[in-house]
Amino acid sequence: MAGHWRADLDAVFARDPAARNRLEVLLTYPGVHALFMHRLAHGLWKRRWRLLARSLAAFSRFWTGIEIHPGACIGQRFFIDHGMGVVIGETAEIGDDCTLYHGVTLGGTSWQPGKRHPTLGNGVIVGAGAKVLGPIMVGDQARVGSNAVVVKSVPAGATVVGIPGRVVNKGEQHPDNFEAYGLTGQMPDPVARAIECMLEHMHRQDAEITQIRSGLQQLQPREALMPVEEIACSLEAGPDSAEQGTSKQNT
Repeated sequence: MAGHWRADLDAVFARDPAARNRLEVLLTYPGVHALFMHRLAHGLWKRRWRLLARSLAAFSRFWTGIEIHPGACIGQRFFIDHGMGVVIGETAEIGDDCTLYHGVTLGGTSWQPGKRHPTLGNGVIVGAGAKVLGPIMVGDQARVGSNAVVVKSVPAGATVVGIPGRVVNKGEQHPDNFEAYGLTGQMPDPVARAIECMLEHMHRQDAEITQIRSGLQQLQPREALMPVEEIACSLEAGPDSAEQGTSKQNT
């Protein structure tokens, strides 16, 4: 048991550069306090001392601001950074070397008994304010970005962002590469990517329309085609300049 707790303590130094010494961590880190009390409460829960286990969990919530149900299964070297507002449900399962930040919820979406909460694989990082809901699986070395809402399973090594959570990076697993708050080096913006795809599609349509008009002009050279009005569109131009450009084309 002592070796188990020592490994949990060493995980703090590996993931938080602000940690200076063991005494400071033991006295001032609420995530460490909540984890140690959960270890005790979980042992009582498995021995069917349910009321005592829930009472210890309630005291831990009051003392640290972190709510962990004593029935939750947590692996080794688990680290909760800052910690305020973290909620971990009864049937949640967390693998080894996982990291959670403040405001994270591992919650359930059903009132039915049985498995209701998510399962995190090894090395998972969940950013601040993220919500992982339901009996889903978050694969090994996956990253959940801050404030994401994840309701579907996440493949191993992937990065999930947004509401609802979308996989934006199916990267390789890097067990030794710690990425705070679930951020990755080149995280794409799904909204910007969607707009980029729309613009590419519009440009292709414009080219096709120009080609069709050219073919019609060759087939019917005497027929006058309807002129296509060019729209002045500039990111730097204001509404007044756009109106001036349109009026010039009309004249």
